Amino acid sequence: MQIRKTYREINPDLLYNEVKDFTLKQGAILGQTRIETYSLPTDSSSFITRGTLTFKVRDESAKTEKEFCQVHVVGSARGETKLILDIDEKLFAKERIAALQEDIDFIFNAYEVKPQ
Repeated sequence: MQIRKTYREINPDLLYNEVKDFTLKQGAILGQTRIETYSLPTDSSSFITRGTLTFKVRDESAKTEKEFCQVHVVGSARGETKLILDIDEKLFAKERIAALQEDIDFIFNAYEVKPQ
């Protein structure tokens, strides 16, 4: 399952950290994290942020951790910020996915760019 959202006038670092916290709240295990900031070629005082996160769940039967989610955040606080969550529904319960979406929507719904 893939969740795609576009936000306007939201700090991408804030979105990145909130998505991380909301996913951890649903029982996920944090995998890799990476956040980078780039200046715009036309304006060195404006920045674009790129962040990636991976999350895992514990597979008790195999006593291992399996990656179930990749999160991508790209954007600028002065413009649009895009969010993509790639979630493996076989490894993460639909109830948890719904709760994650509800948390994200509750905080960021006012900033979301709705499709026309």
